[in-house]
Amino acid sequence: MIYFFPTDIGLSLCVFFFALNNLKTYHMITFMESFLKELEHESIGTKKMLALVPADKLDWKPHEKSMKLKDLATHLADLPTWITLALTTEELDFSTSPYNPTNCNGGEELVKYYEQNAQEAKQHLQKNKDSILEEIWTLKNGEVIYMQQTKLDTIRHSYCQIVHHRAQLGVYLRLLNIPIPGVYGPSADES
Repeated sequence: MIYFFPTDIGLSLCVFFFALNNLKTYHMITFMESFLKELEHESIGTKKMLALVPADKLDWKPHEKSMKLKDLATHLADLPTWITLALTTEELDFSTSPYNPTNCNGGEELVKYYEQNAQEAKQHLQKNKDSILEEIWTLKNGEVIYMQQTKLDTIRHSYCQIVHHRAQLGVYLRLLNIPIPGVYGPSADES
């Protein structure tokens, strides 16, 4: 059995009306604002990693089935374009738009390429409204559909890809005995 005392109900009502009154002054950020903040935050660590890619090791790969260092780093630097694609197109069809990444030869060029792509993505995040995020975006190659999801999920997937491939790049750099910078805190090399 539950007992209610008048003071409990009064206290609950006070808390309820206090919260209700203060909701007017709180601003919930939009998805676009959140994505913009996340891109700015993730860009810090991504640029640190890309800057370390040595020009004399671009053809190196840790295993015969792995990507070359240059291909991995260029793909990472290219990933912000997927945010732009999600916001400005309805699909990417490799049969009509083959993947032809920019030729980057080392850390400095990779950082510059990443910054260019991230800046363009930021501009589109700033000028679009959340309502566009409900639209469907498709990745395909002719009739073969690889991915079909909302633009919100496509952008979220792009961020996951940035984190995933940045971590892969960290493994490559570690195997090349290049000290790893901290991304979300200090690394073992910085302690």
